[in-house]
Amino acid sequence: MSPAQDEAAVNTIRCLSMDAVQAANSGHPGTPMALAPLGHVIFSRVRRHDPNHPDWPDRDRFVLSCGHASMLQYALLHLCGYDVSLDDIKNFRQWESRTPGHPEYGHTVGVETTTGPLGQGIGNAVGMAMAERHLAARFNRPGHAIIDHRVWGIASDGDLMEGVASEASSLAGHLGLGKLILFWDDNRITIDGGTDLSFSEDVLKRYEAYGWHTSTVEDGTDLDALEAAAKEAADEVSRPSMIRVRTVIGYPAPNKQDSSSAHGAPLGEEEIAKTKEIMGFPPEPFHVPEEVSALANEVRDRGATLWADWDERFDLYRDAFPADAAALHAAIAGELPSGWDAELPGFAADAKGLATRKASGKVLNALAAQVPNLVGGSCDLAGSNNSWQEDKASYDQREGIPNNVHFGVREHGMGAVMNGMALHGGVIPYGATFLVFSDYMRPSIRLAALMGLKTRYIFSHDSIGLGEDGPTHQPVEHLAALRSIPGLTVLRPGDANETREAWKAAMTCEGPCALVLTRQGVPTLDREAFGPAKGVARGAYVLADAEDGDPEVIFLASGSEVSIAVEAWETLATDGVRARVVSVPSWELFEAQDASYHDEVLPPNVTRRVVVEAGIRQGWERWAGATAAFVTVDRFGASAPWQTLFKKYGITADHVVRASRDILGR
Repeated sequence: MSPAQDEAAVNTIRCLSMDAVQAANSGHPGTPMALAPLGHVIFSRVRRHDPNHPDWPDRDRFVLSCGHASMLQYALLHLCGYDVSLDDIKNFRQWESRTPGHPEYGHTVGVETTTGPLGQGIGNAVGMAMAERHLAARFNRPGHAIIDHRVWGIASDGDLMEGVASEASSLAGHLGLGKLILFWDDNRITIDGGTDLSFSEDVLKRYEAYGWHTSTVEDGTDLDALEAAAKEAADEVSRPSMIRVRTVIGYPAPNKQDSSSAHGAPLGEEEIAKTKEIMGFPPEPFHVPEEVSALANEVRDRGATLWADWDERFDLYRDAFPADAAALHAAIAGELPSGWDAELPGFAADAKGLATRKASGKVLNALAAQVPNLVGGSCDLAGSNNSWQEDKASYDQREGIPNNVHFGVREHGMGAVMNGMALHGGVIPYGATFLVFSDYMRPSIRLAALMGLKTRYIFSHDSIGLGEDGPTHQPVEHLAALRSIPGLTVLRPGDANETREAWKAAMTCEGPCALVLTRQGVPTLDREAFGPAKGVARGAYVLADAEDGDPEVIFLASGSEVSIAVEAWETLATDGVRARVVSVPSWELFEAQDASYHDEVLPPNVTRRVVVEAGIRQGWERWAGATAAFVTVDRFGASAPWQTLFKKYGITADHVVRASRDILGR
């Protein structure tokens, strides 16, 4: 484009941002106005993308971590020829609009991730770069670089204040993710006032310490300087890059620029009119000059050329490596290989049993042998939660195909990075830590559920059964907290064979899944006596039943408490009490079953029910009913051997038997 066209395009982005926020009477105009030049350079000059193929696997990704500046992204998508119309922009922040207040993945074409909670986008960008590295290492061949793209991101001061950004950035520097380029919008303004109220560190020195390449563009309106910095960063292939861009929020609004008032509220019709006059724009809202309309064709043409070149190269790749090409296609499509679950281990009956975390490790490695794009790791707890893939390379080795990740002690960063991997596609990410530390990554888990991402969490050490480490490490409220997240499937298997079936369910689940596992050993049930564990896939199933007639009382249990319920069932049976044990590894999967199955497992006429779970009772009323008894843990734990804790807290078969007799009046 000519300099005049560039200027017109930048000013159009500013005007659309002002107009959309004003029409909605809410939003953030100042940051999109300040970042208009940078956004224009990324989308029209340096980013490899094709609006006609927004899902092109080898496209450069773009992450707007400061999601409150969403109008920048919507304006760029519209002007560059994506399927975002001017009417969509006019409906900014309205019901069923394709331009919601913050960018939402899967809702607006061209939006690569849901952002808004600050710092998350930086973690997503790191995960995208890690997914690119895995796929490139696995599929590229000499003369056939079929996976070779970058991740471009924009972050605000607020993003860089968040701890999740620090965790992810530290990991990115350690791994030398040279395909990651992050621009920092240094406008020195927060909602409360200047950033100096709370933020005075030297950001670039921090990122240098992380191992990043850093540079500065002092004038955020200088398109050529922005492009030069971007290209310099693109040439830096051994380190991620942080580019500081000095901007003026709200520029060129005469009375609001460089002030907090430009951040999170409409500028007002009078200020907008004055700003448009400064830029030489007509006063009517949502005006797009004719010369700017040509930008869409230019970006489309460039994108079409890039995509056609890649498509031609992929045809050559497919001819030379047909099996690899098919595997890449399947990985991008999210398809599991044929026979992926054929070699999963079975576990013989064993009263002493096996910790479900250990059973999970055996199943995970059997899966990894068949599913080569299973990628993940642990927060410095791989040996404890059995999350390491044997005989597979790790990212920090910088060679081979990386399947293992040393996330370090960075739960929140791990969650955000996993989301980025899933968003990128081609890999199935998992991450592991103790259940109690799921709190540290809850915002990322929530976003995974919001986006419907196929992330897999391994949460071990799941109750007071953790034992001697005490209440700081013993989760009691965490199951309820995770179960409260819409769209998250929680699986708490009761023994080794249920763990195998839980992994099978997790691998085919459409959204995020959490496997919740024991530290302590639990009996491996005799499946010839109790039947197969395949009922896990339905969320709940009858594990043991009364021999004659309908049950008088139903036990509902999950995890390590299933075997306790079975022991109580055996005791009651000798006394002539008809009981049923229902294993409930997943509320969400059970909820998805039809009413007839619910009634089959939990007959409505059997209202005497006992819940057995080493966590708080919250939420169990949904399945237990008003007349239930609860053998639960509704206070914090203590430091002692787990056997002592279960006895002191009443998580025993004897206590279940007493609770049953109480509600039966015997």
